[in-house]
Amino acid sequence: MGLYRSVQAVANASGDGPIDWHAVAEAAKGSVAPGSVDLSEAEREGYAGDVRDARDRVSDVGAVEFDLPGTVEVQDRHHWIDANVTTFERLMRPLEQQAKYMPGLARLANTGSMAFALSFLGNNVLGQYDPLLLAEADDHALYFVHPNIERVAGQLDVNRDRFRRWIAFHEVAHAAEFGAAPWLSTHLEETMEETIGALTDGRLDRDSLGELDTTMTAVEGYAELVMDRAFDDEYDDLRAKLEARRSGRGPIAMLVRRLLGLGMKRRQYERGKAFFDVVADERGVAGASKVWEDPSHLPTDEELDHPRLWLGRVAE
Repeated sequence: MGLYRSVQAVANASGDGPIDWHAVAEAAKGSVAPGSVDLSEAEREGYAGDVRDARDRVSDVGAVEFDLPGTVEVQDRHHWIDANVTTFERLMRPLEQQAKYMPGLARLANTGSMAFALSFLGNNVLGQYDPLLLAEADDHALYFVHPNIERVAGQLDVNRDRFRRWIAFHEVAHAAEFGAAPWLSTHLEETMEETIGALTDGRLDRDSLGELDTTMTAVEGYAELVMDRAFDDEYDDLRAKLEARRSGRGPIAMLVRRLLGLGMKRRQYERGKAFFDVVADERGVAGASKVWEDPSHLPTDEELDHPRLWLGRVAE
């Protein structure tokens, strides 16, 4: 019944734009079970306590001051899809404005592709820090997809509470980055607008794409560093099992991840963490946090592979 709902939603895609976002949401949710967010009081307190503790630990270890997002939600998969349909629609609006009156067949293909992507992600995302780029509101948001956290903890055979807490530390580390660097959202927005502007003109701006990649590598790498070094428990087994799960995916799942660009995101995690591990070993996590003091402190593409160049350029 869910697959039928998805196919029907895509087939009924309408409008003048290149993507029918209402159909995207309906199709994505039609192919993914929402899962339960019927939490016990202890589970609700667990999420709240993890976020508060992560804020305190990250602030202390990283020597950064920041506020938690105004929106912190424990979601089911359908809630996550709805939130991210809104985000994707906002981010892609400039491209859509350049592609009005798209033929129906192309609209069906675009709508189906986006629904497929969001259904896959909705079934796999554990937590998300959303800086709400290009939004009118200044506030950010933090999401935990409870059914996915429960499922993956079971698959990894790890303690659910400890696994949930570890995920919270990673997402709160992202809050620390954007809180410590008020300029970061603007920097990403401007770079994205340059990239999208070039695409609407039929060009590929490699400079803006490269800048976006290096910035996101720093963002993901720092969060990986802080996730581990600020976490107040053992985590080696969690990381080892999560890495084994990622490496052991079947060929279809690996192909889907490649098509969605998740291989690039994984490379950003690994490359960024390798950079920050060297910096933190030399100067501590607080020293690594200097990357957020000024846009000029962001590592260059070369520095990401040779951290000592960054250490020589950015004084203590």
